[in-house]
Amino acid sequence: MEQVRVTLANGIALDVVDAGPRDGEALIFLHGFPESHRTWRKQITRFSDRYRCIAPDQRGYRGSSKPEGVENYTPDKLIGDVFLLADALGIDRFSIVGHDWGGALAWAVAMRGQGDRVDRAILCNAAHPVIYSKLLWTDPAQREAGQYMRLYRDTSRDDEIRAKGLRALIEGTGNATGALPEDDPEERAAILADWSDGEAAIGMINWYRATPMVVPPAVAPFEIPPDAKLPRVPVITIPTLVIWAMDDHALVPGNIEGLEQHVTDLTVETIPDCGHFLLWQQPGKVNAAIEAFLCRTA
Repeated sequence: MEQVRVTLANGIALDVVDAGPRDGEALIFLHGFPESHRTWRKQITRFSDRYRCIAPDQRGYRGSSKPEGVENYTPDKLIGDVFLLADALGIDRFSIVGHDWGGALAWAVAMRGQGDRVDRAILCNAAHPVIYSKLLWTDPAQREAGQYMRLYRDTSRDDEIRAKGLRALIEGTGNATGALPEDDPEERAAILADWSDGEAAIGMINWYRATPMVVPPAVAPFEIPPDAKLPRVPVITIPTLVIWAMDDHALVPGNIEGLEQHVTDLTVETIPDCGHFLLWQQPGKVNAAIEAFLCRTA
């Protein structure tokens, strides 16, 4: 997948895959952590014959801009990058597709742009901010699974991470083992090469450090405190597809319970016996769900 360099109006430069017919309906794909545009390779192959498929390496990742300072990775700036990327490519309206961190961003982009610029949203193992925030307080399994975020916010090992890359932080974790395809040596080598960039590693974990999401310590009571600042977000009214792999190591299935309270036009597709990195672990099922949704909502 060839990339082009796109400079946004805010000065951030992103390396972007822009494949498919220029007059086709635009799909903007947002990758998660610790990934890149390559996460979407099997989806872009499937849909770029009919759709304009756009997949950036987001701010802080690979060759894209890596501004110094946690303050440059706050959600408002990451959301702005998506709309400015569409502007730079001459795209007025688009459907947003996201996984993991890119999915969290896709939820926000859909909330900001629905009815104006964003026509549809597709979320792949991406937790809704309100449901996830509540589960971090009340659900023991989600609390335990989310403790890695507290580790990533610890800056004491930053010199080691800059020297050795991301593997110094995530080696042996579910994020490392799950993101490395066992049956694709070439892809595995490409991912490991990306993780060797220490400055990119800091940029990637700055996403965790800049988010206002509260991750309670493991020993905190399993109840929402009266002064908890849970996210307050609008209901999504555009057609929305949530694809959920049920064996996710980081996000419990409870994240899809109650979604209908936050999305009025909701489709949920579950994939059993599949982990967090469903886009390449079960591409056939993911692509079939996306295909059916795009056709139904065309």
